[in-house]
Amino acid sequence: MEGGSSSKNIEKAHDIRKGRPKPSSWPPKVEPFVPRTDHNPRELKAWAKRTGFNPTFSGETASSISERDPNEKNNSAGFDIEKGLDGRGGSSPKIEIDPILGRTKGNRGAEIEPVSGPGNGRKHESVTGDGLRSDPQRVETQKRRNEPLLGSKDDDKKVNLNGNGNGNGNAGRSRQEAPEIPPTAELKRDDGKIDREEEIEDSPDNSESSLWGRRRPSGIRCRLRENPGPVHLMYYGLQHYLSLAGSLIFIPIVMVPAMGGTDKDTATVISTMLLVSGITTILHSYFGTRLPLVQGSSFVYLAPALVIMNSQDYRNLSEHKFRLIMKELQGAIIIGSIFQSFLGYSGLMSLLLRLINPIVVAPTVAAVGLAFFSYGFPQAGTCVEIGLPQILLVLIFSLYLQGVSIFGHRIFRVYAVPLSVAIIWAYAFFLTAGGAYNYKGCNANIPSSNILSNACRKHAFTMKHCRTDASSAWSNAAWVRVPYPLQWGIPTFHLRTSIIMIIVSLVATVDSVGTYHSASLLVNSRPPTPGIVSRGIGLEGFCSLLAGLWGTGTGSTTLTENLHTIDITKVASRRAIELGAVLLIFFSFIGKVGAILASIPQALAASLLCFIWALIVALGLSTLQYGQAASFRNITIVGVSLFLSLSIPAYFQQYQPNISFVLPSYFVPYAAASNGPVHTGSRELDFAINGLLSLNMVVGFLLAFILDNTVPGSRQERGVYIWSSAEDLANDSSILADYSLPTKVGRYFRWAKCVGA
Repeated sequence: MEGGSSSKNIEKAHDIRKGRPKPSSWPPKVEPFVPRTDHNPRELKAWAKRTGFNPTFSGETASSISERDPNEKNNSAGFDIEKGLDGRGGSSPKIEIDPILGRTKGNRGAEIEPVSGPGNGRKHESVTGDGLRSDPQRVETQKRRNEPLLGSKDDDKKVNLNGNGNGNGNAGRSRQEAPEIPPTAELKRDDGKIDREEEIEDSPDNSESSLWGRRRPSGIRCRLRENPGPVHLMYYGLQHYLSLAGSLIFIPIVMVPAMGGTDKDTATVISTMLLVSGITTILHSYFGTRLPLVQGSSFVYLAPALVIMNSQDYRNLSEHKFRLIMKELQGAIIIGSIFQSFLGYSGLMSLLLRLINPIVVAPTVAAVGLAFFSYGFPQAGTCVEIGLPQILLVLIFSLYLQGVSIFGHRIFRVYAVPLSVAIIWAYAFFLTAGGAYNYKGCNANIPSSNILSNACRKHAFTMKHCRTDASSAWSNAAWVRVPYPLQWGIPTFHLRTSIIMIIVSLVATVDSVGTYHSASLLVNSRPPTPGIVSRGIGLEGFCSLLAGLWGTGTGSTTLTENLHTIDITKVASRRAIELGAVLLIFFSFIGKVGAILASIPQALAASLLCFIWALIVALGLSTLQYGQAASFRNITIVGVSLFLSLSIPAYFQQYQPNISFVLPSYFVPYAAASNGPVHTGSRELDFAINGLLSLNMVVGFLLAFILDNTVPGSRQERGVYIWSSAEDLANDSSILADYSLPTKVGRYFRWAKCVGA
């Protein structure tokens, strides 16, 4: 076989296209082609989409090859395109048309691209990856791109091609070789402007193979659809929920006492929250995005709940204060959930996704954690002998001992939160049992308002926050209790609180969008389509509706902390999340479980929340990795959004100089809604505007959203989120299995294209 036959015909076609005569001498022989065994059609498809090749051949290329001398077939170096045989009957490289790329393929190092000429009687129309037609400059750029591979017009540089199409062959190396140019290399125009093709390659929408080849993580022990068995599933499920204990049980410990609720009310709300979290997680696993994400009461809803409960209408109530505030919160959450469901299931979310980018998500999520800086350590410092060791211990476990392995498990990294809580709680129990908080003639069970002795009144604050037996939840809670809808009464609806919750549900939506994208990277899957994201947001609205009906005090959304858990445990099994949710539902029926969790000292809970809220800030800022974090544009937007998210609410708080005499200092930032500087003439509207502008995450979201969508910046600089397309969902069975609805359910939603069914 004569190895140079392929190169001859390629140069002949190139000479005919360029209009130059055939060279007198042929290039040296090249090594036989060695076929590749790692062929990946998806990479070729993504490469063709980025480089913008025309999927259909014009008649010019075929004619240029067929216009050769008919006697060439009889030459020793002749080549038969149809049979792939040379003139002596030997086997030669065969040129075929790739059905996917629409380009010639075969055992050769270079490819012939169709370029229209003046004599083919038709205009050259090349469809690029973004659907734009090529202009004459594009055609010229395409020709220049081909020249280094096919030869030069002015010299006789010979390029030695191996089977992969690069110039690394060893046989027949010529005196001067052309530099190796990868197929996706992009050229710049003579005027200094970047070619459109280079912009397409750099844009996130067309860099699939480079992104997933570079950022796709490894080391996942249990993937999305894997089922390691019931024992392992139970272990992995508990592993997930134990690491999320702070979000699931500490929100009621913060809220219920501030609402005037008793210890029994705290235990009931915790049990209700466990039940709703289990139900909503299962619903999301089957009918939402189907990613291994835990649904539960989010800190996004905690700050607006504190704003509502600290309004002037509820400050002086003494009877039924808890139930009145809870019914107010229920009504506001139901209205906000209806708006969120409409946003998702109507398809509007797909349009909104174009405006939500990492530069918007980062300051919004970070502001959620920063919103509680006034509550964190001030409340933890009420019992510093418990609060400070708790903060130090969780930091030691999660940072300094994270690499320590016991029986092959890094328990300090995975269980930093529950281990530290158990140890400090036991330490506080020994302090209480040892008499550290016993004061002569003082009883911790007597309310501070009924204490007559000045000495006991002085120690009442310490006993309440430090003693582990100060809570009466264990003695008052029933062993079996099933939380039921409307257990606190019929919800009440007001315009002012409904407006606040509608905007907050939008902030929760932005938080969930960033979580969906980051979770898809962690579980080694492709990102969901915009329709699937809409489906997840719509279901989150329905889950918040359930939370409002049951009365958890906050809405339900995707827990951002779950990303940290997946990254640490390397467990992304959907079945593990579902089994853990079933265990949550089971524990919610045991009243004593909620009671023992409600007896955690508030100082201990606040100390742990200092770590969790700081983690939320870090997780929010980590989304900047999807854009150019060093860009001055992005630095300015994020910095201004974060600073003003703290400074603007502080401006609204200065209009209440006497509020510190009524409320504790850590609740003062959440009481600006009643006496803010905005006065429109409508009391309801004044409360809503003042309340919204006193919320850090709302201010951060509005500023980042406006700035990112108005300040000029390239898609690569902004880090626009990459979402899969409906075509990817239909063609890739792995994506279809990860995100598609269950078969029986999907039949009824095939018409709903807006939810990716």
